[in-house]
Amino acid sequence: MSAVNEKKVAALAAVKYVKSGMTVGLGTGSTAFYMIEAIGEMVQNGMEIKAVATSNETEKLATRLGINVITLAEAKRLDVTIDGADEVDENFQLIKGGGGALLREKIVAHNSDLNIIIADASKSVSKLGKFKLPIETIPFATQLIINELNDMGLSPVQRMNGNDHYKTDENNDIVDIDIWDCDMKLTELERHLKTIPGIVETGLFLTTTNLVIIGKGDEAIVKNR
Repeated sequence: MSAVNEKKVAALAAVKYVKSGMTVGLGTGSTAFYMIEAIGEMVQNGMEIKAVATSNETEKLATRLGINVITLAEAKRLDVTIDGADEVDENFQLIKGGGGALLREKIVAHNSDLNIIIADASKSVSKLGKFKLPIETIPFATQLIINELNDMGLSPVQRMNGNDHYKTDENNDIVDIDIWDCDMKLTELERHLKTIPGIVETGLFLTTTNLVIIGKGDEAIVKNR
């Protein structure tokens, strides 16, 4: 079964948690795309929700589909957020940020009552780290942060967009690091990275996820934390 089909299966299972009157966080990325499309259809069929987008790309898509997009400040709190992940382990820990929206995604997740992660079967792993961990950095400090991450043995690579440095919606840089052989526990690594001035956020989402829905073939496998 194709990954595309599995993404759709997970997305359609997740939108069942969205009810009229809710304020909903909309994730970013290829799997979230199918979820936003499905919610757009529900809105066209009369469901009323307000939504907060985790990226400019998501906002454009949602607006085009007739979804009422508001700011996080206006929302204050979200009933549910549905988002994808680059990797998810058995302990509901994630690597996110392949699409570059990790900062807004983490802010939205922090301000949500229910966080649902949707993914195809290939994203379900026993250990995080085959996928490189994205770190969002302030451009003023990026090169020095790269030097420090190099000293930590994390093989940092600044993300590029063609010949230019990749820029996030907040106009920051992304540095992708290799944590596969890192000796530190994930919580310890997260804490340490956040102590380096200029690192705004990491793609480690260790505690925010309540529900994981994996598309496996034609089936949606739902895991509760």
